[in-house]
Amino acid sequence: MEACSGSVALPHPLLRAAYELASLHEARSIADSDALVEIDCARVQLIHDIDCWTAQELPRPYAAAAMHTETVGMVIDRLAQFSTDAHAALDNSGTECQSHYTWKRLAELSLAYADLAHDLDTRTRRIPDCIAPHL
Repeated sequence: MEACSGSVALPHPLLRAAYELASLHEARSIADSDALVEIDCARVQLIHDIDCWTAQELPRPYAAAAMHTETVGMVIDRLAQFSTDAHAALDNSGTECQSHYTWKRLAELSLAYADLAHDLDTRTRRIPDCIAPHL
């Protein structure tokens, strides 16, 4: 979550990609329809880059490892989106209930990401293969 806000200075590809995705989601929230296509293409490319990096860097899962429904890139993209939404909720005039829901959703996804990272590290979970994006 700190990476999405740009407050992490470590030169790690996933942290950089998380920040770039959050920046794209922020731009997306104010973009016109013509710019949305370009922004979404950039997001797809970043998700693909994350997925290819994780395919090379993660240990091979055990044969009986359970399949996760999303790639790491997809999860980081959602974290970036939820992070952007949560920070925007602080600035908007939405209800307290809406703001609470937005932050709760971000917290739950961040815990799920930590669980996924642990499962991938211990080889008990596998993720879909890295495939070329459809741009």
